[in-house]
Amino acid sequence: MRRIAVCPGSFDPVTLGHLDIITRASQLFDKVIVLISTNANKKQASFTATERMMMIADATEHLDNVVIDILDGLLVDYVKRVQAVAIVKGLRAVSDFEYEFQMALTNKALYAGAETVFLTTSQENMYLSSSVVKQIAYFGGDISRFVPACIQEAIQKRLTQQGGDKFEY
Repeated sequence: MRRIAVCPGSFDPVTLGHLDIITRASQLFDKVIVLISTNANKKQASFTATERMMMIADATEHLDNVVIDILDGLLVDYVKRVQAVAIVKGLRAVSDFEYEFQMALTNKALYAGAETVFLTTSQENMYLSSSVVKQIAYFGGDISRFVPACIQEAIQKRLTQQGGDKFEY
């Protein structure tokens, strides 16, 4: 039996912190599905789901057991459908844990087979989030230490004050 894990998130945009968690999960499971999901609590995304999918595909092309998919629905329904054995979530700080622990318990209540595995972030990524990357890029700052090099230019074109709607991917 193949051990499939689902690594859900908005990935708007994908960061080196996300990539670290995805890479480490790919070493623990036979197949990792990076699942771009809609978060009803977040405002409109900076990138479409398809754009995020393309960026993640480029950033993970070196990982043979990683695939990317898009979900607009309940995570547990997806987990059940693909017969995943785990949901992988990255934790940066204690504040992340409270929310993610609540979500893990809720998912378990909805589907008994929904096991959540928490991976702690690497120290160099503790402060890193998509929101931080977006704010730095908006003001023209250097995001090269925060995002995969292969997608840096596309992110900057979309998010910089001068770039606006430009996105060439």
